[in-house]
Amino acid sequence: MKETTKRMLGACGMLERDKNMLRKRSVSLCKEMVVDELLIQMLQADGILTDSMAESILAETTSQKRNWRLLSLLPKRGPQAFSSFCTALRETEQEHLCAMLTEHRERCVDSPLPLPMQDTAKPKRARMQESLEMCLDADSPGISAVLPCSHDFYLSHYQQSYRMVSSPRGLALVISNVTFDPPAPTGLPNDLDRRVGGEVDEEVLRKVFTELDYTVTLHRNLSAQGMRACIEQFTRRPDHRMVDSCVVCLLSHGVEGAVYGSDGQLLELDWVFQSFDNAHCPQLQNKPKIFFVQACRGEEMDCGVDQTDGNERTESPGCEERDAARERESREREERQRERMKLPQRSDMICGFATLKGTAAMRNTKRGSWYIQELNAALRQRAKDTHLADILVQVNGRIKEREGYAPGTSYHRCKEMSEFTSSLCKNLFLFPKYCPQE
Repeated sequence: MKETTKRMLGACGMLERDKNMLRKRSVSLCKEMVVDELLIQMLQADGILTDSMAESILAETTSQKRNWRLLSLLPKRGPQAFSSFCTALRETEQEHLCAMLTEHRERCVDSPLPLPMQDTAKPKRARMQESLEMCLDADSPGISAVLPCSHDFYLSHYQQSYRMVSSPRGLALVISNVTFDPPAPTGLPNDLDRRVGGEVDEEVLRKVFTELDYTVTLHRNLSAQGMRACIEQFTRRPDHRMVDSCVVCLLSHGVEGAVYGSDGQLLELDWVFQSFDNAHCPQLQNKPKIFFVQACRGEEMDCGVDQTDGNERTESPGCEERDAARERESREREERQRERMKLPQRSDMICGFATLKGTAAMRNTKRGSWYIQELNAALRQRAKDTHLADILVQVNGRIKEREGYAPGTSYHRCKEMSEFTSSLCKNLFLFPKYCPQE
């Protein structure tokens, strides 16, 4: 039945007037549209795109190629394709593109197709929720389950890598601040808005690290003092002795070097890292400590610059890594002057930041943040055979391709860039779903 429906859909193309409008607006759509997993899954839910079509679109290496690929398929996908496409644009917060495409329909009173306007808003909203659940479902066609590491890959890499075979692999802590107290009369420095899409990010992280065989603990909307107490309690857990790593994810508003609690007070990131160092958390000595921070690190917006010549640069920013390496070398020189068996106080850490120093993250949407979306996809596809630092380089590259919205600017004209710091001493492969053979 499903195959019959697909054949019928392919045989009956889009209405000529809708084809013409897509053709007329194709240049603007190619430049400004964001084709991501949620938009594609909404079109799949409507039966407009098949699984193989969705995969071919998302496999394209640049945003413009993804846009052109989708626009070339839509005219062949039946008379409902245009209406479903407009609804998907509106539900993914690209209303200006939807309005641009539907101008001609507002003048056609006898249109045989339902207009993607207010009368269809409620059922489409319900379907969007289903699509969101699909995004979070590892078994859905858009987001695959974490791919397993092979026995051969493990045997060829484990000797140069951190031990990573315990089950669970480690403990993971996710602290997600979505809502914030209003400013007191005496005044907090900022009136912190609700982090739209924060619930999506926290659920994405919970699911992917559970699949990576971590025991995940999630805490929501903690004050700065509550975050501090939660982290202190987490570092004291005796389970750390029996596992091979740990993960800490902090999702909140932030400034350079700190994140906000739900009460508008700041928690210093340096204190967080110190809490897990070799002196304060001996249970994790010589084990990798993995941190992810989804928060602003300043207020500047990166509006980008025009590329003037040459091929697009693809190297990782790396400045944070070089700084970390210099700091590590300095510490190691000092340590060599002391007793040989001592460890540097802070080592075996890697931290992924959603933004560069001093810059603000793009506004979150109801489908979550760019950084967590890209991190989730990269971990699922590449953790089976890729060093974690290389995965974060790939995430940097995907974020660099995107363009977004910032208040006071034109749509899709601001840039974002993620980065990471590292004091790892070995290769860090997660070896997902690998169980050591007896």
